[in-house]
Amino acid sequence: MNLPKAVLLKALSALLFALLSACVRYLGEQAVPLGQVVFFRAAFAILPVVLIYAWRDELVDAVRTRRPLGHLGRGLISVAGMFLNFAALARLPLVDATAISFAAPLITVAFAAMFLGERVRAYRWSAVAVGFVGIIVMLWPYLNLAQYAAGGSATVAATVGVGCALLAALTNAGSVIQTRRLTDTETTSSIVFYFSLYCAVAGLATLPFGWIWPGPMQLAVLVASGVVGGLAHIVLTTSYRYAPASLVAPLDYTMMIWAFVLGYFLFGELPTIYVFVGGAIVAASGIFVIWRERQLGLRRIREAEGPPNVS
Repeated sequence: MNLPKAVLLKALSALLFALLSACVRYLGEQAVPLGQVVFFRAAFAILPVVLIYAWRDELVDAVRTRRPLGHLGRGLISVAGMFLNFAALARLPLVDATAISFAAPLITVAFAAMFLGERVRAYRWSAVAVGFVGIIVMLWPYLNLAQYAAGGSATVAATVGVGCALLAALTNAGSVIQTRRLTDTETTSSIVFYFSLYCAVAGLATLPFGWIWPGPMQLAVLVASGVVGGLAHIVLTTSYRYAPASLVAPLDYTMMIWAFVLGYFLFGELPTIYVFVGGAIVAASGIFVIWRERQLGLRRIREAEGPPNVS
């Protein structure tokens, strides 16, 4: 175990994912079609994946699979999640969309109990309940029905964005569950490769519905979204080689800091007090779930080893 290296890589992955979100936010403001953004994000993510795994002599492992239908199922879920997440980023402030996305780990706890048969005790259910209170706090400004009486395209766009962000959190949780199933037989490289491949194909399928010819800056950001996204997944995966996931997972929440900084300096966005308070509640409940998983994992190890030998 190399905890400092794991922490550094995990923190770097959070920054890269925040940069990816900023790219998508910019492209949304430029009215670049959603399917076109998805295609570039997925297609150019394959490039660093292929190069790095070829350098490691693991390229064959990235293509080989024993469960093509399992990858297809995860791909379909991930495609839906990517479209929904990007649609939310195009309509909401960067930090708002990021904060709402952290509902996914909480939903994953419920899905793990429902679909994987994992035993979820009262502590984790309580943390999930508290986390959803945080989600409601963040969404409170959008729940003011009086604002809809006045109408306005901005209000409608924000409402659609919130709906997309919540649905994206659901699909992302479903993707995590399917990934857990695949890791029984599949390599990390194959999971990343087929995820990118299916998303690229789905994005390309929207070509007949009206892509635009991007300008130099738009093209640069489109390509950057893919390369940054691919690097983010590789760095994230690599961080788990050096320390248990339960130790470094809380660093995911540093994305909130980067989202605030990037949103302010790039787009002039200032989050409301509701986002700060609700985001803090969600982060605290998520970190508690991770800590609880860590404690249960250590307990299972001790039980497997049995009582100490004092003879």
